[in-house]
Amino acid sequence: MQRRARVRTWLGAAVAVAVLAGLVLVAFPGTEQRAGTSGGPGRPMGAVSPAPPVDHADDSRTDAVTGLLNRRAKALVDRDEQAFLATLDPRADDAFVSTQRRLFQNVAGVPFDEWSYRLHPDEVFDVTGLPDRFTSSPSDELWAPKVDLRYALRGGDVIPTERAMGYLFARHGGDWYLRSDTALDSQGRRTWRGPWDFGPCVVTATEYGIVLSHPGSQPMVDRLIRELDPSVRAVSELWPTRWSRRVVMILPDSAGEMRALVGPDFPVESVVAVAVADRVDNKTRSVAGQRVVLSPTGVRSLSIASLRVVLRHEITHLAARADTVDGSPTWLLEGFADYVGYRDSGVTLAEGAPDLAKQVRDDDPPAALPEDRAFRSSGSDLDLAYQQSWSLARYVADAYGEKSLIEMYRELAAAGAVSATETDRMLRDVLGVTRAELVHGWRSYLRKALQ
Repeated sequence: MQRRARVRTWLGAAVAVAVLAGLVLVAFPGTEQRAGTSGGPGRPMGAVSPAPPVDHADDSRTDAVTGLLNRRAKALVDRDEQAFLATLDPRADDAFVSTQRRLFQNVAGVPFDEWSYRLHPDEVFDVTGLPDRFTSSPSDELWAPKVDLRYALRGGDVIPTERAMGYLFARHGGDWYLRSDTALDSQGRRTWRGPWDFGPCVVTATEYGIVLSHPGSQPMVDRLIRELDPSVRAVSELWPTRWSRRVVMILPDSAGEMRALVGPDFPVESVVAVAVADRVDNKTRSVAGQRVVLSPTGVRSLSIASLRVVLRHEITHLAARADTVDGSPTWLLEGFADYVGYRDSGVTLAEGAPDLAKQVRDDDPPAALPEDRAFRSSGSDLDLAYQQSWSLARYVADAYGEKSLIEMYRELAAAGAVSATETDRMLRDVLGVTRAELVHGWRSYLRKALQ
């Protein structure tokens, strides 16, 4: 599992451009499922899918905890709070019970196509070294198998996604209960926190997606829903490959919530929006858990024009994700997304790339393609890397045509990390030039456009 974080801090007068960030790039061996169905093949909504039994697994324990998770999922889907709370350990601490009660209440406004759990009884965490607060209450047995939450948001997810749960179960007599979802933190198995862990959720649907927010955010939600569908249409007009055309936008209430959704190490205070995905299988073109997570503060400061560019940039990443292999050059990914974001905006190169314009005027155009490490910098250096990438995409579109720009993206992004020789070969196939010739033409283009 690899996580990539790229931040762009510059907010220009014309537009603020967000970045592709926090992608979890993992093979996802799932089958596609149409939105609106109740679950995967043979799996009813609100069910748990145990892993294939193994010889050393305690089948009775596995069956009992599977049944517990089935009841928990069904209670949440059926909105049966009493049944939901009945799955909790009677000896669990009051704080955990209160948190679970709030979770049940907070999720009431979220429509799901699936909410279930996947139990892995052959992957078990050690409970002997857990902190006393999780083990001091009497029980006949404690068990901590690997559990994943499997869910799909109606109107947004074409296939379900899965997130890790750090569950500790306790047995009293013949009955099993959920005792904690934080006991395994010290062992690196942390329970994923969704928007419903941070407050009541409100879902607003459009033709092509949903906006998930919290009460009190309606003015910003209204702006988002006005732009969501036109942004999907604008991206789809340019991007030729089949994609779901479904978008889930999440508007958190706090930096802490945003960090929980995009990654604990991500500098959320520095971005306007982040495109994320839980799992990607490029071979089957299957992508699970794609989200556009918006900054709780930064996005509200954007003008309508700026917001439009940001959303089209991020949605471009969603549309192209199934065709983008990890290791692809960042200048390609971000430059193309910027190109789509700015397309038809009326923003000139000089207006949208002031740092690059200054570089060309005061020094000279870039002598090479932007390196990936430039996108891990900050401040004006990072801004310059994005502006260079956008200008390069504009150059290719202007000099060779949009179809060639798209073909270049698809060719290079499908290859991932390749040698310079292989990059030259692909560029010759698409544009008829090598990297050196591409840079030479780009430099001349920038001199004419910005000097």
